[in-house]
Amino acid sequence: MSEQQTTDKQAPENSGASHRQRRVVVVDDHSMFRSGVKHDIGPFVTIVGEGEDVPTAIEAITRTRPDVVLLDVHMPGGGGIEVIKAVHATQPEVRFLAVSVSDAAEDVIGVIRAGARGYVTKSISAPELVEAIGRIADGDAVFSPRLAGFVLDAFSGAIDISSIDEDLDRLSQREREVLRLIARGYAYKEVARELFISIKTVETHVSSVLRKLQLSNRHQLTRWATDRKLV
Repeated sequence: MSEQQTTDKQAPENSGASHRQRRVVVVDDHSMFRSGVKHDIGPFVTIVGEGEDVPTAIEAITRTRPDVVLLDVHMPGGGGIEVIKAVHATQPEVRFLAVSVSDAAEDVIGVIRAGARGYVTKSISAPELVEAIGRIADGDAVFSPRLAGFVLDAFSGAIDISSIDEDLDRLSQREREVLRLIARGYAYKEVARELFISIKTVETHVSSVLRKLQLSNRHQLTRWATDRKLV
């Protein structure tokens, strides 16, 4: 969250505070971010649940049936796109607002294509976020100004939507980092040193990547990454 927060807990302008408070689930793999969001917007919405990865997010959303889900894009267990797909399979009425540090076009287009109603970056202020939640709940679409351009470009054909890789979307940010290094020929110990993680963690990530991409070995993984120009 940015430094532009409401300190006196006055309802943000146009927040709809005079109406029923929106029921919100907060999904992010960083507990401090979840705590900050709940503290900053808690007086203006009703936080009914939270999740830290794909399984806990799906459980919280299906159990509470919120008006809006604040959804991180990159998380352990497959990412925000997997959450949207799983929830919409049984509860298509649930509305998602992606909240991410990433402003990459592929992330924006990928999560919108999966079914999110909006996408904002984590620099958004608390009043702006409360307003965005209300608009999403009312059926509108909400985007940070720069990100709206990506969506317009996609519809106009300036961005090739077909180039957004659904397989790559299944991987967490860390898994993508490991994938790229392995595909470049790094040994496990070199990947561990580069990313400041243990060799065991590298092995776990590689196993997860192979499973999600339905690949059998490192050679296939390298060819997969090369074909997509990731190395």
